[in-house]
Amino acid sequence: MNDMQPLLPLAHALRSGAQPLLAYLDELERRFAEREPIVQAFVPEDGRFHRLRREAQALLQHYPDPETRPPLFGVPVGVKDIFHVDSFVTRAGCKLPPDLFAGDEAPVVTRLKEKGALILGKTITTEFAFFAPGPTRNPHNPTHTPGGSSSGSAAAVAAGLSPLTLGSQTIGSVNRPAAYCGVVGYKPTYGRLPTDGILPLSPSVDTVGLFAADVSSLIALMPHLDAGWENDAAARPAVLGVPDGPYLAQAAPEGLAHFETVLARLQQAGFTIQRIPAMADFMEIDALHRDLVAAEAAQVHAGWYEQYANLYHPKTAALIQKGQTLSAERLRQGMNGRSAFRSVLHTLMDAHEIDLWLSPPAPGAAPAGLASTGDPVMNLPWTLAGLPTLTLPAGVSEAGLPMGLQLAARWGQDADLLAWGVQLETALETLL
Repeated sequence: MNDMQPLLPLAHALRSGAQPLLAYLDELERRFAEREPIVQAFVPEDGRFHRLRREAQALLQHYPDPETRPPLFGVPVGVKDIFHVDSFVTRAGCKLPPDLFAGDEAPVVTRLKEKGALILGKTITTEFAFFAPGPTRNPHNPTHTPGGSSSGSAAAVAAGLSPLTLGSQTIGSVNRPAAYCGVVGYKPTYGRLPTDGILPLSPSVDTVGLFAADVSSLIALMPHLDAGWENDAAARPAVLGVPDGPYLAQAAPEGLAHFETVLARLQQAGFTIQRIPAMADFMEIDALHRDLVAAEAAQVHAGWYEQYANLYHPKTAALIQKGQTLSAERLRQGMNGRSAFRSVLHTLMDAHEIDLWLSPPAPGAAPAGLASTGDPVMNLPWTLAGLPTLTLPAGVSEAGLPMGLQLAARWGQDADLLAWGVQLETALETLL
């Protein structure tokens, strides 16, 4: 059953008054009471809906005329709990004193609020956006992980609790949970959206990401978040490339079999797909990225870890300890390797005249259990290169869990990525 709320029709209904805002919040509160105790997508908040009604009344008083209302009037947005939001505490899924993390509101949050959005609450993150999981469960099967680190953000959209959520990606924290939860996950080109006001993990690769029910919602949203955005994307069909080699071999048999089914469906829909040998040195690419993250995480956490090491989850502590052992030269290799690797991918795209790389967004469907958020290996190379990526829902596994498709475009080609995403989204509807 699809419980998701597409952003565009909801935003139109709230702005026009066809869906009265206070009545909508009543419906949303009932849905929260039904779904949130199971899914646990949000950081608990006493009086959440009392606060939301107060903020909604202020919006209604400020914008009594629907014609003057901002584009996201009354739209509830979930925000990953590494983003600073005024009047909210930032806990980052950890046990450290939250006053350590106080800071100015993230500009991306401020922009949403200026467009009329209501902050529904903080969504659960793994500890410091790494691998130590929180309580969030997969809305499609609560015995399975929703993925991470943007666990709550993906689950909130999938459970119909929020039409839009903010997340972040350092290895695979947007694209993987989007696949596991059956939602659209978009990681822009590195640096496209500001990371100010967000607790860093690895600043050289940390990227703000978004979750929604469909790609059209993101196309409509991005001009409000990015002043330089232009929706004059290419209308022609995308030419697609598959990176054959050791990278693709990281997917599990189930994931590869489903990926081939998706490719066949796209070919039936008229898309041209080329198989291109790529990333023969994938194991070094993988090691380079993971070392870069560890080295920068050790720098970010140096002061906190020295004082509060006993409060860190063992998985986060192991990352920091690893980073402390890495040389400055290895860190430089990681930082310099990003642009070099991106150039290799662009050269392959130019040589074979492809627009998008296609790949599985995860090795397979969401693993059982909550002790792990799954493996981000299928997202890692695109994050290292800083390329814009998009996860689309693409059917289900034999066990009925969501499966997805991952798209990667050239650096800066975000508008084209989303436009082509709509094309592929339409072609994949028969799998859903």
